[in-house]
Amino acid sequence: MFWRLFATYLLLVAAVVGLVGIALYQRAEVLFYESVQEVAAIVVVVLGLAAGAAYLLARRFTRPLQALMDGARRIAAGDFQHQIRSRGPRELAALAEAFNAMSRRLAETFNLLEHDREQLRAILSGMVEGVVAIDEQHRIVFANQRAGELLGFDRKAVVHQSLEQALRQPGLLEIIHKGLAASEPYREELEWKGPPPRSLGVYVSRFQGHGMPGAVIVLHDTTELRQAERLRQDFVANVSHELKTPLAVIKSSVETLVDGAAEEPESRHLFLQQIVREADRLEELIKDLLSLARIESGHLRLEPQAIPLERAISECLERHHPRAESKTLTLVEKPPKDGPADLAVWADPDALRQILDNLVDNAIKYTPNGGRITIRWSGTADTVSFEVEDTGVGIPAADLPRVFERFYRVDKARSRAVGGTGLGLAIVKHLVQAMKGQVRASSTVGKGTTFRVTLPRALPLTASPAERTSERSVASTVEQAAERSSERPGERTSERIADRPSDLSAEQPAGQSPTTTPV
Repeated sequence: MFWRLFATYLLLVAAVVGLVGIALYQRAEVLFYESVQEVAAIVVVVLGLAAGAAYLLARRFTRPLQALMDGARRIAAGDFQHQIRSRGPRELAALAEAFNAMSRRLAETFNLLEHDREQLRAILSGMVEGVVAIDEQHRIVFANQRAGELLGFDRKAVVHQSLEQALRQPGLLEIIHKGLAASEPYREELEWKGPPPRSLGVYVSRFQGHGMPGAVIVLHDTTELRQAERLRQDFVANVSHELKTPLAVIKSSVETLVDGAAEEPESRHLFLQQIVREADRLEELIKDLLSLARIESGHLRLEPQAIPLERAISECLERHHPRAESKTLTLVEKPPKDGPADLAVWADPDALRQILDNLVDNAIKYTPNGGRITIRWSGTADTVSFEVEDTGVGIPAADLPRVFERFYRVDKARSRAVGGTGLGLAIVKHLVQAMKGQVRASSTVGKGTTFRVTLPRALPLTASPAERTSERSVASTVEQAAERSSERPGERTSERIADRPSDLSAEQPAGQSPTTTPV
């Protein structure tokens, strides 16, 4: 640009000088030849001055243009903060200002686009659904964190890979290809065998509009929903079965009495006993169902208070002495060796009593004659834990994760003999969780089962004066009873000789899958 302007200026000057020389030559040819040396010197001087002037003019004109060109290149390269400063004519200054305004506008637009992209990326990354975007060649252009978790790949490593390279599930690929071939958004359920086994809802939608080839794949994990549906179906089936059995016995007994058995005193008494027994079973089942429904709905009002754990355990074992006595079972209390004597738990009295009763009742049912049931407890700075350990039939490892489910039984045929509703451990789990605690189970087949409950601890400093006085009096009573006992220190045992045997069974209601710690 500069050299073109320079040559142009120089040629113009040379042309003017040439025209002047031609004019002089035509008017005074003799004079021209006589003064040719002077004319040549003048021409050289004029051309030199013209060259200098042309250089300055060209430089003055091209410098602002060069600044505009450099600024435009920097803006095109993404340097939107660069400002073009022009000292040339007003037209060039206006053009430079237009470039600066364009640069500021582009910077605002790109910042807004980057903000929207990061916001969209954050939204997609925080979704519970997996999202995968692919282009027209079926290469992955984006995958969020949830998609990586569901499909088992690194979301950053699979970018630019084909679906066939990133996904190893033929069933999922088949669903995606169906969705890509469809004109409308496509949805299908996939039962994935795992590991781990999952139920996935796959939604495939092609990008709408021209110039936007590709598709988006949304993966929704429906595993918990399907499990809840199965649990609901199992619950309805189990309730129907549990209600049907006693009702069938009652109906058959009534029909037998109507057919003439009522005339025989011995038969009448036998059938009436069956009716009363099955009616009691129905009442117990309905009470447990209502109790479980109140706990799960959150309508059960708990009133936590400081409760001396030693007193609660002693009262529980006293209530169950007759049944343990009938099976020659040994009930043992094991206080903490180095713990405080006034260890208190922060719990609702009725809920704690029901938890202890259900665990001890369960242990008595499934412990053979002559067995041993031990309750031990301990405390930390924030929690109190107690364990109910028996020497019963035990629970297989495959069934242990489901022992807290409603109506779940390890051996249904044997569990019918010992009675119960099949809801005891489910009630224990929900009551413990309602009081901010945890319950765990561990078991060895043929050796016994241990249930461990952890609840918040009630510190003596947080209790009211009346509660602390009550706790001290209770602790004193327990200590006096322990002094009168003839058992060894640190362990109180209650042992009775049974008059009748009991059948072995393994009923275990169900729930969560806790991590167990053998005792």
